[in-house]
Parts: sequence; C-alpha cells; structure tokens
Amino acid sequence: MKQQFSKKKIALLCGSLISLNLTPYAFAQSNPSTVIVTGSRFEENLNEVPANVKVVTRDEIENSSSNTIPQVLSQIGGLRVTGLNSSALNLDASVDMGGYGPTGNSTTVILVDGIRINPIDSGSVDWESIPIDSIERIEILQGGASVQYGNGAVGGVINIITNGGKKNINQASSTYGTWGTLINNAIFKNTADKTTYQISANTSNTNGWRPNTAANAYSVDAKISQDLGGSDRIYVDAYYGYTNSQIASPVVGLVGSGNPLSVNPQNAGNNATTNNSGFRQGLTKTLSEAYVVELDTSYNNKTSFFYTPQADYFTSLDFNSPNYGYAGSAMNSKLQGWQLSVSPRLKANFDGVGTTIFGYDFSKANQAGSDSYSPLSQGIILTNQNDVNNNPFGSYYNNLTHNSQNATQINNSLYAMQKVPLGKIVEASGGFRRQVQQASTTNTSITAANGTASNTQQYAANAGDIALNANYLPGQRIYAKWNQSFRFPNIDEYWGFAYDANGVGTTVFNGILQPQTTQTYEIGGNWSIWNSRITSSIFKSMTQNEISYNPSTGYNYNSIYQTNRGGILFDVASNITQSFNIGLGGKYQKSYYANGPYAGNAIPIVPDTLLNARANYLITSGWTVGGVVNYISNQHYDAGPNNYSEAPVMPAYVVGDIFTSYKFQAVEARLTVKNVGNAQYSSYGGVSSFSGNHFYYPSEPRSVFLTLKYSLN
Repeated sequence: MKQQFSKKKIALLCGSLISLNLTPYAFAQSNPSTVIVTGSRFEENLNEVPANVKVVTRDEIENSSSNTIPQVLSQIGGLRVTGLNSSALNLDASVDMGGYGPTGNSTTVILVDGIRINPIDSGSVDWESIPIDSIERIEILQGGASVQYGNGAVGGVINIITNGGKKNINQASSTYGTWGTLINNAIFKNTADKTTYQISANTSNTNGWRPNTAANAYSVDAKISQDLGGSDRIYVDAYYGYTNSQIASPVVGLVGSGNPLSVNPQNAGNNATTNNSGFRQGLTKTLSEAYVVELDTSYNNKTSFFYTPQADYFTSLDFNSPNYGYAGSAMNSKLQGWQLSVSPRLKANFDGVGTTIFGYDFSKANQAGSDSYSPLSQGIILTNQNDVNNNPFGSYYNNLTHNSQNATQINNSLYAMQKVPLGKIVEASGGFRRQVQQASTTNTSITAANGTASNTQQYAANAGDIALNANYLPGQRIYAKWNQSFRFPNIDEYWGFAYDANGVGTTVFNGILQPQTTQTYEIGGNWSIWNSRITSSIFKSMTQNEISYNPSTGYNYNSIYQTNRGGILFDVASNITQSFNIGLGGKYQKSYYANGPYAGNAIPIVPDTLLNARANYLITSGWTVGGVVNYISNQHYDAGPNNYSEAPVMPAYVVGDIFTSYKFQAVEARLTVKNVGNAQYSSYGGVSSFSGNHFYYPSEPRSVFLTLKYSLN
C-alpha cells in the first residue's frame, strides 16, 4: 500500500503538534463549571464524574474539517471509525470505542439528548437523521456504563446534545466537492416567551468515487421545547430520514493490491434503501429542593430493503471470476422493525448524605426479515433432501422461494446509583443494574425440511460499579473505578449466513445467544497545567461469553474463552496563544484472546495504536486555518479465530485533512482538502469463508470541498 507519510514524518508531525487543538472558545470544556449529563443521566459537573469524558463543543465542530458526525467523532473525538462502502456521506460508519473489532458498533451506545438511537440489529446508526448543524455539543464517555445505560454500554457512550445554547438560530449551508458531492444543511430556531421551536433539515448526494458507490440521504427534524421554570422543561422531537446507497464489491487481495476502482459488473444496480422515522420526548420536573424526576420516551420505526437485481445470473463458484455466485441466490432482502422505550428516573439530594438515583428502563422491539429468491435457471424445484444435497446451483425445499425470520425482545431493567461525599476532596460512588430480556424467534428456510422453527429464551445480566473521585486542587482530579457492563445479542445475531459445500449461501439460525459481560479496572484523571488541559486513563478489562461472528463458519456464537483488553487513553488540549490552539490524543491498547487454543492472538480489526493531532490558527478576526491528522496502526483481517493469525496484517495508515475559512459578517466560506496526502488505505478487510481469498474495502482518495454558510442569529 502506498503511504504518503513515512513513520519518521509521523513522529515529526506528532511532535510538532504535541499540544495541538481547539479554538479559544472550545477550550472552555476544561472549565470546572462545565456541565454534562452523560455520567449519571442528570446534569452534573464534569469534574465530579469518575470516568474519562471528553466534550466536543459546537465551536470545535464549526472550526474543523468535518462534514458529517462520523468525521467529527474520528477527527475531533479521536475515536476509531470504520466503514465498508465508505463515501463522503459516511452512511454506514461504525464506531468502536472499546477495541471490540467486528462487534465494536454493538458495544458503543449512541444517544441523542440522552435517548438511545442504536438500531435493534447490528446495522450502523442513522447518522443522517441528526443534522450536524443542530448539535450543541457531543459528550464522549470512554469505558463501561451499563449501570447508567444498560445494554451495550460496554465500550463507551456518545451523547449528542441538540438543545442549543442560543435562543435564535437561522443558518443554512451548502457544501460542494469531489465526485459530485452536494451537502445542504439548514436549521431554524426561535424562542417566543418560554417556548422554543426548532427545525433542521439535510440533503446529501454523491456520485461516489468508485463505480456503484453513489448515495443520497434526506432528513428532517422538528423539535418543540417548553421551559417550565427553573431547570424544568419538556420537549418533543420528531424526525424522518431516508437513505439510498449503492453497494460495491470489495477488492480481492491484500490491502494495496488490485485496482481500488474495480468492482464486479454484476454489482451494477445493487443498492440498499432505508426509511427511518420516530420521535423522542423528555421531561424534567423538580418536585422539591431535594427531588427531581425525569422521563424519556421514544419510538422508532425502520425499514431497510436490499436489492440484488442480477443475483440469478451469477454462475461461477470461482471467487476471482466476475460471475462469482450461484443461480438461485437471494434477489431481495427486507428488514422491518420497531422499538418503543420508556425510562423514568428520580434523583434525590440529601445534605451531608449524598445523591441517590433510582431508575427503570422498559423497551420492546420487533424485527421481521425476509429473503426472496429468483427461480433457478435450470427450472429445478427440489422436493427431497437428496435433491438438495446433489444440486450444485441452489436449494429450494418444498417449493419455498422465501426465507423469513421474526424476533421480539422485551427488556425490563431496574437500576440505582449513589454518591457519598467523604470530606471536601473525595467522593465515593457506586451503582447496580439488573436487566432481564425475554426473546422469541420464528424462522423458515428454503433448506429446512421441518418448516417453521421457533424458540423462546429469557436471560438476565447484572451491571455494577464502584468509584472514588478526588478533586484535590482546582482543575486537578484523579479517580479509580471498577465496572461491570453487559450487552445482549442484537436481533439479527440470532441468525448467521453459511455456505454449503457447493457454495450455496443461506440464512441459518444459531440460537438465542447469552449476554456477554465485561469487568473493567480503570484509573484516570484531569489536570490543568499552564494553558493546557490533560485527560488520561489506564484500563484493563476482561470479557466472558463474548458475542462473536466466525466468518469461517458463518455462525454467531458465545465464546467459551475469555478476551482481555487493556491500555492507556490520553488527550492534551492547549492554548499556545489567544490565536493558536493545538491538541493531541490517542490510545494504545492490546485486545487479545486470554485463554483457550488461540490464547495471545489479537482480536481482528483492532489496531493497537490510534493517534490524533489537530490545530487551529486564527490569522485575523475572520480568517482561520487548521488541520487534523489521524494515525491508525496495523490490524488483522476479519477472519475466523482459527486461521487469521497466520495471515498478513492490514497495514497502518495516516490520513490528514486541512482547511481554511473566512468569515465576513453573516457569511462564511470554507475550503477543505481531505486525505491531503492521498493515502491508499482500508479500514476493513476480511477473508472469504468460501474461497479463502483476502479482500478489502478501499477508502476514499484525496477530495476537495467548498462550503458556504449563512448565519443570521
């Protein structure tokens, strides 16, 4: 793979940026009075949260090279963000905060105003349903938080706050760039008396940099907030999002080999369409000086449709052939699901005793899936198992031409958290949650002789944490923490996708999996030194019953062996001068199988080292220049644990963006160059379970974008 930055240049660059980032107003996040809600689901001082928390401000987002939320998380938040058919829109972006690799997206909880927006399956979050201009700040909590947020909060929590600190906003922007990419954003917000009305919208289109990678997205969000006096308020937020993206095949071979622009001709027309709608509601009410209640409710309905128009024309079982596939493969796949959540909680403050929080979370979700198959080119309809086994091109049983799956999950969860002051400096805290999930499934398959199969299972999981937090000087604190968090399987993880000896692939039911649990030990803190703010933590975690997918078999399973993760996180933000702000962040970690036949082997798709450096320089009152550089170390291809360790690793890469902007009164113009070094790299690669060949999804080359923004506030 070609690299535009040598290791020596990386070292020099990181050395020169050792304190790089943040505009003067963005550095306000280090202020001891900064208030966040992610730590306990109630507003609290940042320095009172015993966790590694970073706040990305509105000003940081505006003074960056980011066009989408995933870019914000990668470039400013310093997180590991990956994608398959990546494009300028980042529609399928996944975030891995804990080093979980292929399942990282399922171990990171994403919130909007404290309400979970993770899908009920393993798909990515619908980022386009959150217009970037509506964001006030993003709170990033690294580490387990299942006591506060329950299922899935194993690697960390990202809370996107959209309330907005300004009463009135009238803003519109348009970005045009390489590959015919056009992104339009608009937000209008007005406060009349104590009622705030806000509507934001986005339209995004791109032709894609590879054949068959065009995409478009549209979203609208409407929110009404009512100030009830003091800190009391109520709001209702309704949203709708639509995406359509073409699906290109990966490049066969190791990263850096082959032609990144090559795709199979049969991929022409392959696409995925998603409609996503719902509402979020929040209420905060003060009952007395000692008691505050909050209530969140949400409902989401999502339909995804995957279309493969040329499936029945694939006739070769050779992975390297442009005709790779088999007659009778699925043409259409549809997923339709909904989820409803209700979360009341009570906070009680007792002088001299501390703070107590009680909460209850209820959710119910359902998803139905179906696969439609084209008629066999031979016209064969199989009626017995012998025909199924002997047919090399496909397998229909009892005239079935559809697979179908249906699953329902019902979650009930109680939790309690307590904070107790142990003097003026030290505060102790702890919490406990128990979540019970009832799951039921039904399944039909074209290869199943017994018709419809069903299964019902109930599992429970416990979360807990204990922490000490010491604010020993103004702006200086340390904490020590033990945490246990958990995640239940996603609805689609009840099924896998396996190939038979003839290369025929079908959906297979692998059972309702158990929840996985992770225990983490962590020590960290925040320190203000001169004009710099340092945040760092050291952690070690152990996971049991880890939910994994084995590409070699096509099945999801609970690992009987323990996996360990450990490392160090750090972030430095510094105001060198009033106009020059710099920062450096990163993570060094080891993620590996702790015991069993693969003990010591690294978890695939998990780099050991992440480094992030960024800078902003205010040349004049209206003219700013800046940039960001991300370094990702090498990692293993995604393959079964029995063979990936012998394969070569995906190479490390460096990606840098630069930008310049000019503001004049209500108008701002911004020029951004992304991947300025034109690095050829990939964030995801694997091994075919059928052919055994390596493959990878190449990421975008250099691109240029021009943004015009008009703000009338």
